[in-house]
Amino acid sequence: MNILIIEDEPRAAGQLQRMLKTCSFNFHLLGIIDTVEDAVRWFRENTAPDLVFMDIQLADGLSFEIFQKTDVEAPIIFTTAFDQYAIQAFKVNSIDYLLKPIQKDDLSLALDKFVKSNRSATIAPGVLKQLLGSLQVNQKREGLLVKEGNGFVQIKISELLYCYSEDSITFGVTAGKRFIIEETMDELFSSLDQNKFYRINRGQIVAKTSIQKIDPYFNHRVKLSITNPRNQEFIVSRPKTSHFKEWMNR
Repeated sequence: MNILIIEDEPRAAGQLQRMLKTCSFNFHLLGIIDTVEDAVRWFRENTAPDLVFMDIQLADGLSFEIFQKTDVEAPIIFTTAFDQYAIQAFKVNSIDYLLKPIQKDDLSLALDKFVKSNRSATIAPGVLKQLLGSLQVNQKREGLLVKEGNGFVQIKISELLYCYSEDSITFGVTAGKRFIIEETMDELFSSLDQNKFYRINRGQIVAKTSIQKIDPYFNHRVKLSITNPRNQEFIVSRPKTSHFKEWMNR
């Protein structure tokens, strides 16, 4: 079984491969792709695989953009950290998905469904619009409940300058304070308005309003000057640099 993994988190891609082996799934890995742009190019230049595992949030955008730019004639199992709004859209349209963190039993059931149905990945324009619309519902979030002492306080999303991950803990920073956010970076980013926030690398999310300056950096990357940096360096990962510049121009 020839499979393709489209995933921008190396650890998640590696974990998926290991879990597939424990499920006694005989497969040959054609490759691991981490951007929309590279995925579009791959599908245009190669024969369709037998199965694709596709993350929703990639290095340079949502994987649904792939379907807008090229034909994908292969069954898809989506992997996602998005919440119930998006999941309902998948269920309505009978699209296979795995909710992160992926569990072995869920993977086995998805593989069993794939083997029995062998569905194509064709997504009608109306369905694609519904999926994207479901994600937009979640991007109207206005507040963030965070710990303060023995209780909780609400931080306005509009006050958020950036977020970062350190030792598996997610932190948020405003002009006046730093706080712990009880969500993973995937969960947090999926709930933010992605016209206003950008995930510049796996461990950092920045607000557009916090970016003061953009400078060239080695290996075709860029380095950002951010309000209240707190000894953090903000470097846009190479696969995201081009898309980041486009985002800044919106």
